[in-house]
Amino acid sequence: MAYQNITGSLSPQDIQEIKTALQTIQKKLPFLVTLSNEERRRLLKMGDKSLAFVNNSVTAAQSNRDILPASFDVEELIQDYQLATALTEVLTSMRQITEQVDDTLLAVGSEAMSSSLTVYDYVKTAAKKTPGLKTVAQQLGERFKAIKGRSPKVTSS
Repeated sequence: MAYQNITGSLSPQDIQEIKTALQTIQKKLPFLVTLSNEERRRLLKMGDKSLAFVNNSVTAAQSNRDILPASFDVEELIQDYQLATALTEVLTSMRQITEQVDDTLLAVGSEAMSSSLTVYDYVKTAAKKTPGLKTVAQQLGERFKAIKGRSPKVTSS
């Protein structure tokens, strides 16, 4: 569906319910870790192309336990593979939602900024003749002080 102007809202109760649902997700994943950039860089990565390799190695390990050293934990390998597969499925769903929230935030933020620029343009124009609007125009103009020599582009909708 093509993007159109967004009309929606979230009540405080909706936001709380979403946060509660996210907390439930976190509670279901008590084993999650946070890695440093260095740790992320050093670790072996199992992407889509490696999934078949790991699956095949699990099968080989299960079928040929006698060739592996006694210290090798086949059950741990199986558990890691199963968790990686499950987390991949969860992450795919979470990424879809995250992408939609991010896109919606970008779109609705753009709508709000565009409308606000229109308001600012009208306030600046009206401030020249309407008492009391000069302060409002200056307040709105604070957003653009850091951008020297550049005025906001206003497009009428």
